[in-house]
Amino acid sequence: MVGGFSRGYDTSRLVERLNADWYDLAVSSGLFDHRREFLVQLPQGIRSDQVALRHLHSGNTAPALWTRVRLLDCWDMVGRGASSAFLGVHSDHPGFGMMALDGGAYLEASTGETDSPYVNREFKERIAVRLAGRARGLPGH
Repeated sequence: MVGGFSRGYDTSRLVERLNADWYDLAVSSGLFDHRREFLVQLPQGIRSDQVALRHLHSGNTAPALWTRVRLLDCWDMVGRGASSAFLGVHSDHPGFGMMALDGGAYLEASTGETDSPYVNREFKERIAVRLAGRARGLPGH
């Protein structure tokens, strides 16, 4: 499944709307388990969008570091989370990857230009292959 959303920086109540969009996508993609737990990719230093894109296109296959988290009732991923420098650069500028515990869903939150279908194509293809392999290995698939 592929999905996404985008909001302009001039959107009123931007953080609130981005949080709502993120939550809807996370639920519809199956990111959360029954306890609302999932994996978050640990930051490897704060990088600009351009540095992150160069890293993706460099062929660098260094393993990602992940940690298990639980979404609490008082969550604010795009506001307080992004401003912590753990989930982004500052409020309304998220930058983090997420994956379901069973590997069945992968989401990425970032800021920047609207992607064309050709940007990060190889990375998207690797994720699609991984998700397809996981889906085949799940009971009932």
